[in-house]
Amino acid sequence: MTDEAPARSGHEGRGWRQAAQEALYGPDGFYRRPEGPAGHFRTSVHASPLFAHAVARLLCRVDEALGRPAALDFVDMGAGRGELVGAVLAALPAGVAARARGYAVELAARPAALDERITWLSEPPDTVTGVLFANEWLDNVPVDVAEVDAAGVPRLVRVAADGAERLGEPVSGPDADWLARWWPLPAEPGLRAELGRPRDLAWAAAVRRLRRGLAVAVDYAHTAGARPPFGTLTGFREGRETAPVPDGSCDITAHVALDACAAASPPARLLTQRDALHALGVTGARPPLALAATDPAAYVRALASAGEAAELTAPDGLGGFGWLLRPVGVPDPLA
Repeated sequence: MTDEAPARSGHEGRGWRQAAQEALYGPDGFYRRPEGPAGHFRTSVHASPLFAHAVARLLCRVDEALGRPAALDFVDMGAGRGELVGAVLAALPAGVAARARGYAVELAARPAALDERITWLSEPPDTVTGVLFANEWLDNVPVDVAEVDAAGVPRLVRVAADGAERLGEPVSGPDADWLARWWPLPAEPGLRAELGRPRDLAWAAAVRRLRRGLAVAVDYAHTAGARPPFGTLTGFREGRETAPVPDGSCDITAHVALDACAAASPPARLLTQRDALHALGVTGARPPLALAATDPAAYVRALASAGEAAELTAPDGLGGFGWLLRPVGVPDPLA
């Protein structure tokens, strides 16, 4: 629980949204570091090339639904160092790759060795025909945090540069409306919530760029009825979870209320990464033992691939991530 004294301006801190924005994306922010996100945490993209191959198959399905347009876009939101978009382009069949246009949307500088076919942008293209893919992007859209005080009132949490917190003013306006609809807090001191309205707005704005195709958000997620009572705000540094301190030394992240994002841009559908990847042919099934006798090298390769697929689809790990699908002008390609 934080100090209950209402915060004033100055040394007593800013809201978490403002503090995290500067700590992550400011001139000396965490995401400006040369090592990129891969230097600190492992996403599905880094876990196995099977993930990018599955996304490439998804892009091919959307391509078919679009009638094979002359230009097929793949937009990687929060692209890190362009790992996903580069791997997706490399995994496409030749006929699709010849028409594909890759975009990496990221605030950090373009990596020197990035594939020249990839356009590096700070905002998504004005119009997109194809797939807009946001892998662990929304969890890094900064949000404010609310905590219930001793009187049962949700107040904004203010934070200093060293991570020390104090309670500020009561939650009000559109954030109070969002809290009441999507994450109502019982009048129990110490309960917390992350105010996800900026993520709803960011997702809706990204979807508006999509003229035809599919928008996908993949993230740590929770939905109404299963919100964590004390929130999920945390930090990551060098592969380890750590206290969130908004000084640029660590990633600052919180799980996403994907059901609220879905409602911000209907019609949309939620499913788990496990179900999504199964629909795209990533199952984790072990190869037949008979293959070991006829082709031992192939058996070893297939076994390694099955292990990677199992990690991507594990229900209590990466497979438990939420996938938010928003088709525009095409059928749901995973239905």
